Order: sequence, then C-alpha cells, then structure tokens
Amino acid sequence: MTQGRWREQLSFDDALISDVASRNARLARIDDLIDWSRVEAVLAPIYDAPAGQTSYPVLTLFKAQLLGQWYDLSDPALEAAIADRLSFRRFVGLPLDADVPDHSTLCRFRQELARRDLAEAAFEAVLDQIAAHGLVVKQGTLMDATLVEARAGRPSYATGRAARSEVDPDADWTRKHGRSTFGYKMHAGVDQGSGLIRRAVLTPAKTAESEVADALISGDERAVYGDKAYENKHRRARLKAQGINDRIMHRKHKHQSALPVWQQRRNALIRPIRAGVERVFGTLKRVYGYTRVRAYSLAINRVQMLLLATAYNLRRADRLTHGPA
Repeated sequence: MTQGRWREQLSFDDALISDVASRNARLARIDDLIDWSRVEAVLAPIYDAPAGQTSYPVLTLFKAQLLGQWYDLSDPALEAAIADRLSFRRFVGLPLDADVPDHSTLCRFRQELARRDLAEAAFEAVLDQIAAHGLVVKQGTLMDATLVEARAGRPSYATGRAARSEVDPDADWTRKHGRSTFGYKMHAGVDQGSGLIRRAVLTPAKTAESEVADALISGDERAVYGDKAYENKHRRARLKAQGINDRIMHRKHKHQSALPVWQQRRNALIRPIRAGVERVFGTLKRVYGYTRVRAYSLAINRVQMLLLATAYNLRRADRLTHGPA
C-alpha cells in the first residue's frame, strides 16, 4: 500500500480519533510543531518492504519509535499501547481499522535505520525545524557525558584486566568515582538556555570525553563549556580561531601543586553553568528510563540514543513553547 493511499483512508476514522485525541493535548501540539514531510523525505530510502509483508509508512514507524521513547515502552508494550490508545493511533497516523505494526516490525525498522545510517539525519531534520521556531539560543554549548549500563550481563571483572561480553562485544568497562560500569557512554552537546540537545554521540564506556568533544561543538555557538576532562590546548586554540569563547575548566597538571588562583576562580564561575547538561542527563535517566541500553550492539544502541534525543527535544520544544503541561 502506498503512503498516499494510506493517508486517503484517514477520513471518518481520522476525525473520530481526532476528537478523542484531545485527551492527549501534548501529542497533538508536538504533531503540529513539525512538518513531518521533511522527516519522511530523510527516511524515504527505508520504504522498501520485502514482498509479501505489509508496508507501513515510514512516518508511522518513526513516530511509533518516539512514543516508545516518551513512555519507556518495550516493542511488545508499544505494539499493545498503539492498538489500545486512540491518541497513539492518531499520532502515528493509523486508521481505526488498520493493523498495528507488531513488535518485530518495530525492531526491524530500527535495524534499517542503523543499516542505512538515517537516525542522525532524522534527528537533525527535527532539530532544524525546532531551531526555525527560534528555540535554539546558541548562547553556548554545554558538553558532558553520562554512563549507560549494557543490556548484556556483566562479564567478570578482574583488577587490571576487563573481560568482554560475547553477547555484546561493543560494550566495555570504565571506572568512575570508585565504581565500575560495563556498557556505553552518551556524549552530548546541549544548548545553553534552551536545554535542547544539539549533538549526541554514543561510544563504548571506556572512551574518554576529550576524544569526542569536537563532535559536540556546533560551530555557531558563542561559547563552549566543559569540565576538566575536556581541557586540551589544541581545542582551546581552535575555539579561539573560530571566535568561540573558551569556557572549558582548567585542571592541575603533574608539575603543579595547585591551580593558580585565577584558574580556580574561573573554574568556580564555569562550574554551575556547565552543570546544566547534567539536568538533561537526569531527565533522560529519570523520565525516559535511560539507565540501560536496549540492544547488543553499538550501531543499534546509537539509533536508540538518537531516537531518545529526538523525542527529548520535541517534548522540550513543546515545554519551551507552551510551558509545563
């Protein structure tokens, strides 16, 4: 079934769902915020269903993924929720008499996003439209990273040597604040003032923050904030050359007994501003349940992270536009 014919079916059923959908005003506002045809264009290469299988519009499958992120639903739970909730059907564009994508279809869609490397392009297509509403401030970028546990069970961990998982060979060990974590690390560049995620990168947990820092800088912000892990003289020089204010904290080097007083004061001024990114990570973990990845590979977990960042940005944009709801 073509996507045009699918939309033609959204007639009386669509109107009925629209009436009931008013119970979820936030979903309706988010739906109206974005020109979804631009996202559809990005995802168009994925619309090739194998012969004999029901073809769902790419937007139906993509928006279903957003619902799964917002409500922290597994694929089977998401399938059941879309079948049961009229507001969910309305959001993904399913008529009342249409079959719901099953959990395996939802899973395969993420695999296709990974195989064709489309998740980041979809993330950017949504963010560009949010920016067009004037919601991205560009006053500064707040850089930081957070650890996320692997879905696979922890392999044995011995001092000086960390075992790898046969189930998830991409996950790795790291140690922070005296605690060991096996899994991944989400790196984010967050817009100061709006709290929107502008850049997001997923790596194995052992990857150092400084290795990813340059990918978190958009280039059009007025300043870049980061903690001591991001200090690098070449990075400072590049920021200066780009006319971007360097607000990366200083760290004590091996030949220093203590930081100079001016650097201590500078760090103290930067610290509370930079901490704004930690509130974003707190929301992702507390509200969206992002404490553990859902898959057994970096590629699929990267797709999930970008879907999560997209879902977060849409809800954040709604909050910035309409206030708490």
